[in-house]
Amino acid sequence: IGGMGGMSQTGTGMMSDADMTSLSKATGAAFDRMWVSMMIRHHQGAVRMATTEQSAGLNPDGKKLAQSIITSQTAQIGQMQTMLTTM
Repeated sequence: IGGMGGMSQTGTGMMSDADMTSLSKATGAAFDRMWVSMMIRHHQGAVRMATTEQSAGLNPDGKKLAQSIITSQTAQIGQMQTMLTTM
């Protein structure tokens, strides 16, 4: 999985090729834990980008979408963190 239009993967939550290779080799509970951990990082990256849009964006629709992303992804992060404690 490559970056978006040359964007750096640092801080975005995008999975690296090494991450995807490790995931493809995992099975069972190890796969589940790895996948959920990666999804948490991915959602955290989305929240960081949406927070930037909130503070630096000019378009009201973009800012509204950003707030929706912050709210929903933050809730999902909490759910996934709870899941990790039971895996």
